[in-house]
Amino acid sequence: MPKLPRVTATETIKALKKLGFVKVRQKGSHVILKKQLNKEENIQIGCVIPLHRKTLAVGTLRSILNQAGISVEEFIDNL
Repeated sequence: MPKLPRVTATETIKALKKLGFVKVRQKGSHVILKKQLNKEENIQIGCVIPLHRKTLAVGTLRSILNQAGISVEEFIDNL
C-alpha cells in the first residue's frame, strides 16, 4: 500500500467528486459528501471533510477514505 499523500481539503473534495461523490451540504467548516450506490434501494455512502487546516492530517485523510470506502491507490489515481 502506498503512503498517503499530504493534500488539502479542497484537493480531497475534488478527488472524491471525480469518484462520483456530490456535495450535499456544508455546516460551518465541514463539508458533507454523498454517493448514491443503489438507486432502487436508496443506498448512499457519505463522508465528512473538515476545512480547518491547509493540509489534512494523515489520520483524518485515512478516516475520510474509510468512510467513503475508497482505497489509497484509487484516491491517488484521482488526485
